[in-house]
Amino acid sequence: MTDDAIIQERVLEELEWSPWVDPTHIGVAVRQGIVELTGHVESYAEKLQAERVALGVKGVKGVAQEITVRLPNHKMTGDDEIAARAARLLDWDSRVPADSIKIKVEKGWVTLSGQVASWSQREAAVSDVEKLSGVVGSTSMITIRPAVMPGNVKTRIEDALRRQALLEAGAIHVTTQGGKVTLDGTVHSWAERSAAHAAAWQAPGVIEVVDNLQIAAF
Repeated sequence: MTDDAIIQERVLEELEWSPWVDPTHIGVAVRQGIVELTGHVESYAEKLQAERVALGVKGVKGVAQEITVRLPNHKMTGDDEIAARAARLLDWDSRVPADSIKIKVEKGWVTLSGQVASWSQREAAVSDVEKLSGVVGSTSMITIRPAVMPGNVKTRIEDALRRQALLEAGAIHVTTQGGKVTLDGTVHSWAERSAAHAAAWQAPGVIEVVDNLQIAAF
């Protein structure tokens, strides 16, 4: 069995195993470690979960996401109602600064814009919207403008990488220029790559992360 066939089998098994995904209408193809997901699901949250499941499989280097969201008739929601629900969720979420995010909804697709002080605030806002019924997709145009720009961003990120059990910190090279961070090197899975990416974003003062990490063949 080829490496791609092994990966395909693993992805299919993980989709079947996940309680949050109905794989009935999801197709999986693999070419040179890149997984292509096709078909349709009933919610945007399920689409994102299918992607996360595939990315978590050993040997996967990336995912081409071609799944469409087909909302059942009883879950169809007007754009105005989606916008109102999103606004309420953001207002209730203490992680998101008040009045920092603007919401636009067009045919179920939500676009978020505005400015926050950190990556975690931006991720919280995006996560809130992804869960909403009636949403078929989302785009984040939220920018990050830290209140403080510390001078030891590189050291903080390197320390964070060393604390990550998943990572071999010595295999990742960190360079910084102002609030821009570049990651180079090799990891062994998409989970490791995501962990390194998150560690870089969580350092105070970071406004951009350039991820040049490569996933080694398994």
